Amino acid sequence: MKIVNKISELQSALADYRSNNQTIGFVPTMGNLHQGHLSLVDKAKEEADCVVVSIFVNPTQFGPNEDFDAYPRTFEADCDKLNEQGADIVFAPSVEEVYPDYINNPDRPNLTTVHVAELGNDHCGESRPTHFDGVTTVVCKLFNMVRPDLAVFGQKDFQQLTIIKRMVRDLNIPVTILGAPIVREPNGVAMSSRNGYLSPAELQQAAGLQQTLQWAKSQLENHLLNFDQVEQGALERLNERDLRVDYFNIANATTLQVAESSDKEIVILAAVFLGKVRLIDNLTLSLQ
Repeated sequence: MKIVNKISELQSALADYRSNNQTIGFVPTMGNLHQGHLSLVDKAKEEADCVVVSIFVNPTQFGPNEDFDAYPRTFEADCDKLNEQGADIVFAPSVEEVYPDYINNPDRPNLTTVHVAELGNDHCGESRPTHFDGVTTVVCKLFNMVRPDLAVFGQKDFQQLTIIKRMVRDLNIPVTILGAPIVREPNGVAMSSRNGYLSPAELQQAAGLQQTLQWAKSQLENHLLNFDQVEQGALERLNERDLRVDYFNIANATTLQVAESSDKEIVILAAVFLGKVRLIDNLTLSLQ
């Protein structure tokens, strides 16, 4: 496994694969890897001849008072996991390599950015107004650096996955976007780098989010409650479990707009705070 830090080094490392017409798969990460990330590598290996994994903590997707400086950086351990998992190349650029004119200040640098309208306005986008512009901008830049044939993203970040698919379609970026299923802790909690901030007791408490999503799914599939009633019931259940609700929304799985009674393909999106830790999860369902 090769580890490279410069775009020029990355292109040199990929040259032989390109000359042999081998496919390149890409998994963008911010490091602090867990089994969920490694499952993305496995999916990329199934589909591509070469797998590139980026490790880059992207400053532009963190808002004011978010955990950019405190975000766990575990580079050596990450590389050990990726080597064992069979990744071919780790691309770990500096902030200056990705954003040559970046100035770390509260007003954000003057950058060319990628903005996906509408899909990023609600859910996490409402709580973190600048987040998805940072995500789409860095992913677009990484696509231009790696030039992969395909890229794999986790379905835990359902809104992000939907936005990336739209960006690729709208900007005619020649990369196939694949979604990978959520990997969960034994108690059902979606694996996340931020789970490391939780105590063992809090990790058990966090299972209340997935339990509430399953309850909501059951209510809808069995036509026991309407959308508004399910959302209200879910808020009550989460509050009873001392999970402070950021949002709990039932949406059209394609548009991410508030679901209407005629919608059949549904996604339930939720975010809660447990102490200072923000956790997200989702479930999709088809209504008959």
